[in-house]
Amino acid sequence: MAQVLDYGSWVQALTNEHIRDIYTSYARSRGQAEELDEAFALRFGGSPPEALNSTHALTIVASEIDAATERIVTYLASGFQVPVNVLFFRYFEDEGRAYLARTWLIDEAETAAPSAGTKGRGKQEPWNGIDWYVSFGDEPGSRSWDDALRYGFVSAGGGEWFSRTLRSLPIGARVFTHIPKVGYVGVGTVSGEPQPFEDAVLTIDGYSRPMADLPLKGTYRPTPASAEADGQDRREWIVPVTWEQAAPREQALWRPGFFANQNSACKLRARFTIDEVSRHFGIDQDSADA
Repeated sequence: MAQVLDYGSWVQALTNEHIRDIYTSYARSRGQAEELDEAFALRFGGSPPEALNSTHALTIVASEIDAATERIVTYLASGFQVPVNVLFFRYFEDEGRAYLARTWLIDEAETAAPSAGTKGRGKQEPWNGIDWYVSFGDEPGSRSWDDALRYGFVSAGGGEWFSRTLRSLPIGARVFTHIPKVGYVGVGTVSGEPQPFEDAVLTIDGYSRPMADLPLKGTYRPTPASAEADGQDRREWIVPVTWEQAAPREQALWRPGFFANQNSACKLRARFTIDEVSRHFGIDQDSADA
C-alpha cells in the first residue's frame, strides 16, 4: 500500500516536459529516434492529448490481501476519493482445464473517478505566446487555398462555431496553417483585423484591394438560404496574413503525431509540430522564439 501511494505521489508531480524526457530516454535505449508525438500517433492513431498526466489511477495487483490493506483501500477510495483499487487474479483447475479469474476489491462503478488534476501546472506544453494553429477548409465550391496562398489570408465561416475562434487571432500572431486531411501548407504572420468577406480589404503588391473585386477561385458568400436559416452569422471572415513560407496544397507536409484540431484557430503548443513544420519550411525558430 505504501509503495503504490509512493508511486502515485511521484506520478502526480510529472510535468509534460518530464514525461517527454522519460519517453526520449526509453526510445533511445531501444535504438529508436521518433518523438513521443510521432510514436503515440503510430500506436494509437491520433495526436497525444494537449495535457499529459491529467489523471492517474492506482492499482494493486495481488492474489490475496490482508484485512488491514482491505480497510485502508476502502477508506481511501470511498472516504477520500483516492483512485485506488485492488485487482485480484486467481488460478483454478477443473477437470484438466486451467482458469485465470479476475475480480476487483471495489466495484469499478463505485470507485472514485481520477482527479482532473487541478494542481496540474506544467502538464500542458508551454505556449510561447505567438504561435497559433489555423485550420483552412479547402473544399470544392467553398474557400480555396490557391486564393489564400496568392493573396495572403486565412478564412472561416458557415456559422459562429467556425468563425469565432478565427476572429480571435491577434495582429502579429504567427499562424501554422493546416488543410484538414491534407497537411500543413504555410506559416505566416497575421497582418490585419478580421473582416467579413464583403468588407475585406487585402494588400496586393503594395495596393489595397477589396477582396470581392479580386479574381477568386473560391466562393466566400453564404447562400441566402443558409444565411437566413437560423439567424446565425454565416458570413466568411477573412484574416489578412503575410506568408513567411507557404506551398501549394500538393506540397503539404504531414507526419504522424502532428497537431490537428477541429477549431478554425487555437493556440499551438505542440513543439513537435512547430519544430518539424518550421524545419520543413526553412523557418528560423531561434528568432521566432526570441
